[in-house]
Amino acid sequence: MLNKPLLPTAYLAPISYYAILLKYKNCNIEMHEHFVKQSIRNRCEIYSANGRLRLTIPKQRKGSSKTIIKDIKISYKEDWQKKHWNSIKSAYKSSPFFEYYQDEIEPFFKKKESKLVDFNNNLQEVILELLQDCNYPDFTTSYHYKIEFADFRNHDFKLENLSKYNQVFMEKHGFIPNLSILDLLFNLGPESSDYLHKIDISINF
Repeated sequence: MLNKPLLPTAYLAPISYYAILLKYKNCNIEMHEHFVKQSIRNRCEIYSANGRLRLTIPKQRKGSSKTIIKDIKISYKEDWQKKHWNSIKSAYKSSPFFEYYQDEIEPFFKKKESKLVDFNNNLQEVILELLQDCNYPDFTTSYHYKIEFADFRNHDFKLENLSKYNQVFMEKHGFIPNLSILDLLFNLGPESSDYLHKIDISINF
């Protein structure tokens, strides 16, 4: 069994990430690492009409790349929120459960949160509620080394051998595994939690 999994903050994290959150009840989210570029910390992937689509939250640029993740601020120079929500809506408006969940998700693409971790954590809390799982992770108070944790901070969270479920554009592009948790929620709805619990994390990680 994993010993207190340590995860990075994540923007609408992939299915494998949420499988860890639900299966292990003592997870921690790292708040004191340096920001890692091109990672799930500010990126997610959804299933669009053209296949896999990556959405990225822009951050305010600083002179140093050594900024602590809890201090990273979101940039609003471009209206990325409108772009992201329009992409999500276009991708999933015909999915079985989009109308059921959209009112819980859409407000995050209207309110301007200052810091990335606050945006991610608040959105994650709502996702866990939609998954009917109220076991919220803790947040680190200082930088932690992996000696005492199952360290997933630099994991790629790739997981290919997932059970297939119906996706909106599946007939066009086939099944795409391990997309953002939104893909699972909008397509499986209340069955999402059972799906996540059945993923064998101990073998695949």
